[in-house]
Amino acid sequence: MKTCLECGDPIVGREDKKFCSDGCRNAYNNKINKDSTNYMRNINNKLRKNYRILSELNVNADGKSKTTRAKLMSKGFDFEFFTNVLNTKSGNTYYFLYDQGYMVLDNDFYMLVKKDI
Repeated sequence: MKTCLECGDPIVGREDKKFCSDGCRNAYNNKINKDSTNYMRNINNKLRKNYRILSELNVNADGKSKTTRAKLMSKGFDFEFFTNVLNTKSGNTYYFLYDQGYMVLDNDFYMLVKKDI
């Protein structure tokens, strides 16, 4: 007899079932996937916030738009948090949060871009 990975109760039903209920499955997965420290949770929250801001401002169909530093900052964008940097052959530097990115232009303007994934 198999037992639930979360609560240890006996499992009734399919042979490959791992949990006795949806509640136990959710509790188990939440425990496994939670951020291990406050530091990690805070960084992930900042990355998510930055991503939401770029997604909200970059609404053009071609995945490119322009905005100002002031507009980004007014929404709470933190320029210190990004997931990767792309340096192009032409010498441009793009900062990305997953598939949403930005490039610094002149006069406090920013080009927002979206990678095709």
